[in-house]
Amino acid sequence: MKTSFILLQNVLFLQAMLLAVTVRAYAAVSARSSSSNALKSEARTFFERENEFLRQRRRNEFVTSYEYNTNVTEENRKALIAVATKNAAANKEMTRKVIASGYIDSTDEDIKRQATILGDLGIDVLPEDDYKELLNAVSSMQSNYATATVCPYNKEGNCTLQLEPHIQERLSNSRDPKELKYYWRQWYDKTGTPMRENFKKYIELSRKSARLNAYSSYADYWIHFYEDPDFEANLDKVYKAIIPLYREIHGYVRYRLRAYYGDAIVPENGNIPMHLLGNMWGQQWDNALPLFTPYPEKPFVDVTSELQRQNYTVRKLFELGDQFFQSLGMRALPNSFWDLSVLTRPADREIVCHASAWDLYQDSDVRIKMCTEIDTHYLYVVHHELGHIQYYLQYENQPTVFRAAPNPGFHEAVGDVIALSVATPKHLKSIGLSNVDKLDEESRINELFKTALKKIVFLPFAYTMDKYRYVVFRGDVDESKWNCAFWQMRSEFSGLEPPVRRTDADFDPPAKYHIDADVEYLRYFAAHIFQFQFHKAMCIKAGQYVKGDPEKTLDNCDIYNSKEAGEAFGKFLSIGGSIHWKKALKEFTGETEMDPAALMEYFEPLSKWLHAENQRLKVPLGWGDTDKVAGDCCPAFST
Repeated sequence: MKTSFILLQNVLFLQAMLLAVTVRAYAAVSARSSSSNALKSEARTFFERENEFLRQRRRNEFVTSYEYNTNVTEENRKALIAVATKNAAANKEMTRKVIASGYIDSTDEDIKRQATILGDLGIDVLPEDDYKELLNAVSSMQSNYATATVCPYNKEGNCTLQLEPHIQERLSNSRDPKELKYYWRQWYDKTGTPMRENFKKYIELSRKSARLNAYSSYADYWIHFYEDPDFEANLDKVYKAIIPLYREIHGYVRYRLRAYYGDAIVPENGNIPMHLLGNMWGQQWDNALPLFTPYPEKPFVDVTSELQRQNYTVRKLFELGDQFFQSLGMRALPNSFWDLSVLTRPADREIVCHASAWDLYQDSDVRIKMCTEIDTHYLYVVHHELGHIQYYLQYENQPTVFRAAPNPGFHEAVGDVIALSVATPKHLKSIGLSNVDKLDEESRINELFKTALKKIVFLPFAYTMDKYRYVVFRGDVDESKWNCAFWQMRSEFSGLEPPVRRTDADFDPPAKYHIDADVEYLRYFAAHIFQFQFHKAMCIKAGQYVKGDPEKTLDNCDIYNSKEAGEAFGKFLSIGGSIHWKKALKEFTGETEMDPAALMEYFEPLSKWLHAENQRLKVPLGWGDTDKVAGDCCPAFST
């Protein structure tokens, strides 16, 4: 009995000890949990405060920038630099606090992501004098671009012709190679060469900012926004995937141009002189389409004439775009958009006419600045810019730090994916701009070819714009060879060349707005891939696409009025930059990579036709080195 009693006492003692340990462990866990919750609450309070301060700074800076872009004066340029410089100092202080907080090591994904993004200073890292000098260089290039004018060809008169609409009209409609060469040279000589020193200063200080941010070059700083260590390699892979189709288009266009202009102007096997392609930079070739339409006897839907016949105004064009987004169940444009946007070129001041959409970071204040004309081109540009606006509206409730796309290419793709629907015969008929809702095969090839002259042709151009800047940022090309390298890359990657010989006494890269404005350009390359991935995903959700069904093809899919597609689209946009882009892409499309498969599927009928037609005509494909620059300026850049 005594033994049993002792055993019972031991059991009870052990149970008591176990209970005590359990209670202490529970108390410790509870304490840690309470401490963790307190730290998270503290972190959220910290970021709520810093995000609000950041929103106020962005509001102030973007309003000042908008005022400059819609009224290009020296006073407004200096005001912009002053505000940006003040904000840069405040951003430095914010970053110092974020780094000191240690939140970048948080186990909470949201807190860690906010800390990581807010801990990235960009060019704000520069000392104040360098920062001002960099902004001065960039804004001077922008001002020169915005105000450049040329004299008319072979005519006396005021030398007041601007790029848009005057010079672009001649590039689109003239078939006189001497006139086209004249305007090309005038533009590059006036917007490029005089900006050499500003560009040099921009490169010097952007390199410095990259080093201060612990990046080996400004190229690597740009690439880090894609949050993918393999992004540049994947970019090269995508470029190589689209090149076979591009070579077919290039060969066919060169063949047709040679038939029109003759051997003396267009070579049989070489680079295409870019001034003949209807665009100052040869980035899209659709303006010269009448010279190489596959089936010229098949007329295109003349949307421009129909817009003008129906007395479309610029306001009505934007209302049409707004209606598309509303048909998906998305937000209508706020009243302030109509009151504060600049949608046509003012008669009383200079503005930067390059189309852009603006988020002013307060009370749904979104705006567009562009010099709209009533034609087919601007029908699609309007929808593209409104895509940016809808993105702003959808993610405006996110913290300021997440009011952005998770991948730079997503923002550009959002507007373009809507334009893919708008351009379909099905949609144009539904809005009364055409009486045809499905094309016969020859007309379909014409339309696909026209689209390829904007989409496929653009890809080597976009690829080159940043591949060029990468080698400059990284110091891989000597400064004395910067111009030669630019044209060698244009030739190597896209088979285009300038109409006249260019030397290193010339300097041509700043003749493109995005280079003047320090805009990373691979976002546009990525957008031209992502938009077809988005398009296919939404077409499936809308029940508008079934692989192999001739009645439900990708190139005639219109998501207009599809609430199912709109719901998925709205959810995707509202995420903003709060999660990694691969996760956002997975939720929206089921994919996790930038993949050209949807683009290649879209253009498959054209690809088959071009291959057969080029073989029938014995069209040579490919091109050699350009002879418009010194052949030994630098080694080949092939990826």
